[in-house]
Amino acid sequence: MSNRLDILRDARRIVVKIGSAVLTTEEGVNLGLICRLADQLATLHERGVDIVLVSSGAVAAGKGAMNNNIELNDLPARQAASSIGQSRLMHEYDETFRRFGLTTSQVLLTRDGLKNRDRFLNARNTLSRLLEWRVIPIINENDTVSVQELKFGDNDTLASLILNVVEADLFINLTSADGVFDKNPDQHPDAKPLSVIDNISELDLDAMCDGKTAAGSGGMFSKMRAAMRAAQLGVPTLIMSGKKRMIIERVFSGEECGTWIVPEDKCVSRRKFWLAYNNEPEGDILVDQGAEKALQKKGKSLLPAGIREVRGEFKAGALIRILDREGKPLGAGITNYSSSDLERIKKHKSGEIAEILGNCNYSEAIHRDNLLLDAAI
Repeated sequence: MSNRLDILRDARRIVVKIGSAVLTTEEGVNLGLICRLADQLATLHERGVDIVLVSSGAVAAGKGAMNNNIELNDLPARQAASSIGQSRLMHEYDETFRRFGLTTSQVLLTRDGLKNRDRFLNARNTLSRLLEWRVIPIINENDTVSVQELKFGDNDTLASLILNVVEADLFINLTSADGVFDKNPDQHPDAKPLSVIDNISELDLDAMCDGKTAAGSGGMFSKMRAAMRAAQLGVPTLIMSGKKRMIIERVFSGEECGTWIVPEDKCVSRRKFWLAYNNEPEGDILVDQGAEKALQKKGKSLLPAGIREVRGEFKAGALIRILDREGKPLGAGITNYSSSDLERIKKHKSGEIAEILGNCNYSEAIHRDNLLLDAAI
């Protein structure tokens, strides 16, 4: 408990994510909730804390503006609703935060904007300057222009990536639930709340979390996956109900609310985090027992000799999942070879690559510097 209070007290840069199920009603944006949120974040801001707000709600706000007379049954409909709702949502944020003497900015991102290294660095520099100016960036996915294959999928995923961009030291995820339960409380009346999760990497998220919130695109699975990514960066996560009055103020005053997710002792490098999570996996590699041991126990690179099966079609430089013999995920990494070349050199020693392919640019299929084990993908 003391460690939790120490972290809350010492936090200097916080990413706060708020979901549609918290922020909106059937009529649209919940103005009273935005006012309470701004009040609480203004208090932290006055203490010198940098705040980055990742906000859902544009699609729901757009539907509310249309008096709920539209169906959001495909991507163009959701993008159209977002274009209606985004300006209304930002207007409310702007006006509300201004009453507390704070300036906000709108940052709309696509996955492609963080996938490309130059654009990633540009986004980091822009956000860094905004925070230097003591502005509160309000970030959302650019739903109106995002194509399906370049979408983050949900703002929990986006928020987990922003942690790396701004180098945050605390992640607060405001949801409609009181926190994390050991199983889905909607389906299991005996579900028990978890006040602390010490080893999130050891949990079976599929078994614990199922279902999505009515208004949002995520659900507890996406929140826990985001928390697992944060833990790998060494960032603690607090998942709690955004509907409870002044909940942020209460936890910073020492009240134990929601679920506190402890970060891992050994952090991954920010470069590896970027490699693993800013791209979508394009294929899979199944490895044998020897390769699995070399990766997990010895920190080795993945060699062609340890590959049993190649799934999907991809080019050299693609992000691919690494699976064990049973198809369970071990990690993810950037491949040195295309799927067709891996098919030819799998189960062969590195010294045979040149003879099979005509050249050998790399002795490794995936170098350990480009590999992240236990990736939350």
